[in-house]
Amino acid sequence: MQAKGDALKPPPLIGRFGTSLKIGIVGLPNVGKSTFFNVLTKSEAAAENFPFCTIDPNESRVPIPDERYDFLCQFHKPASKVPAFLNVVDIAGLVKGAHVGQGLGNAFLSHISACDGIFHMTRAFEDEDIIHVEGTVDPVRDMEIIHEELRMKDEEMISPIIDKLEKTAIRGGDKKLKPEYDIMCKIKGWVVDEKKHVRYYPDWNDKEIEVLNKFLFLTSKPMIYLVNLSERDYIRRKNKWLVKIKEWVDSHDPGALVIPFSGNLESKLQDMSEEERHKYCTEQKTQSALNKIIKTGYAALQLEYFFTTGPDEVRAWTIRKGTKAPQAAGKIHTDFEKGFIMAEVMKFQDFKEEGSESAVKAAGKYRQQGRNYIVEDGDIIFFKFNAPNAPKKK
Repeated sequence: MQAKGDALKPPPLIGRFGTSLKIGIVGLPNVGKSTFFNVLTKSEAAAENFPFCTIDPNESRVPIPDERYDFLCQFHKPASKVPAFLNVVDIAGLVKGAHVGQGLGNAFLSHISACDGIFHMTRAFEDEDIIHVEGTVDPVRDMEIIHEELRMKDEEMISPIIDKLEKTAIRGGDKKLKPEYDIMCKIKGWVVDEKKHVRYYPDWNDKEIEVLNKFLFLTSKPMIYLVNLSERDYIRRKNKWLVKIKEWVDSHDPGALVIPFSGNLESKLQDMSEEERHKYCTEQKTQSALNKIIKTGYAALQLEYFFTTGPDEVRAWTIRKGTKAPQAAGKIHTDFEKGFIMAEVMKFQDFKEEGSESAVKAAGKYRQQGRNYIVEDGDIIFFKFNAPNAPKKK
């Protein structure tokens, strides 16, 4: 039987706890990572045509495109506007043997471990001017190399952890550590013996997730596959590799998303004015894949946001999925969480349909929620709280 209160408890998430999470762009050298990063951030990371030209990972904050946010800004015309952001890191190309230090292997792998999700970029375009580190274009082989490098790095991490636990829990008889030792043996069985990634295992339980979150293995990070096509292939939506890539991902990373895009086209569109861009996309019957990629990356990190709105400021506040109202209030200020009284909540759709806050209230759609309310993506919230050592105050 479910204990009281369990119904409200969201399932535990694998990964770092917090909201300033990052997603890293990972792939072999010369697959188009820096071009994509430049487009994302409009910054000019040196997109040179040779391996390892990006050693210090470039990091950037990319605003999340959202029509709801645009609508609220248009409506309130506030003095200050703050959207939600996705933190993206451009990581230098990974090569075969990186886990043993090939290329600039170990540094890259540590950059990946500082990220919470992965844009796994693979190249499906031919271009004689851009050398491929493996000599030929074969995205499925490239994906296998990256997968195996990440898994081997985890394998390397797992052995010393188990040795240490064995020393204290088994030989030293420390009963408290025995469950952790058993869980690590299970993880080892999956990653080392079965040669699979942590995130493919469908049923990690709460205790196992606690251990996984202690070590944050590379193969536990969510992955989104970006397939870099030539502009021509992207516009005509055809490429000989796409079906093979999709089949490979479905069997090796079930449920993961594959998003085709063209770095070349995105670069070109970015250099155009809005009018030219619109005209070009209409003529070519195509559209940019950027918004989809950014939104998917943000969702993969299990993030969402709520809005606070008014003439002074419209702002999106990033929270983890499943966050309750007092903790969401704490994002704005710790006093809001400590003195939390209630959250007054409007759904964006209701606000848009009714046309104003007072109309939402009149329609009976303005809700007062208590401390167990789980905030939903796009909620418009006004928090009431007791200020420390002061009378009740808004």
